[in-house]
Amino acid sequence: MNGPADPRLAAEAHAAGDPGREERLSRDRSLTMWIYAFYGAALVFGVSAIVAIIMNYIKREDVRGSFLESHFRWQIRTFWWTMLWGTIGGITALILVGWLILGVLFIWYVYRIVKGILRLNDGRAMYAP
Repeated sequence: MNGPADPRLAAEAHAAGDPGREERLSRDRSLTMWIYAFYGAALVFGVSAIVAIIMNYIKREDVRGSFLESHFRWQIRTFWWTMLWGTIGGITALILVGWLILGVLFIWYVYRIVKGILRLNDGRAMYAP
């Protein structure tokens, strides 16, 4: 592994009794950050959210049991709630209330991405699993 090991990842790997787990956690943590980046890029390139949700579902089993599992749940829920409220906002935009929904949705979406990135950077779960 290149560079210094993250002590939080080392502690989680040690607690699990799996010496190879630290490397996998580091790799999965990097992947989780990339997924946040894809969700962030969706603000400009909407299709990147589709790439991100596919990655979430494909790699979800790999992070099961680690603190990253909560980040994956956070990302998946962010995607689906955004799709729901984006659809409602888009449909109701014709009667103007949809623009308010879309504006609030934008702020909420940015908040979810930023909060996730900050907690991931600190090595913290999104909430207690």
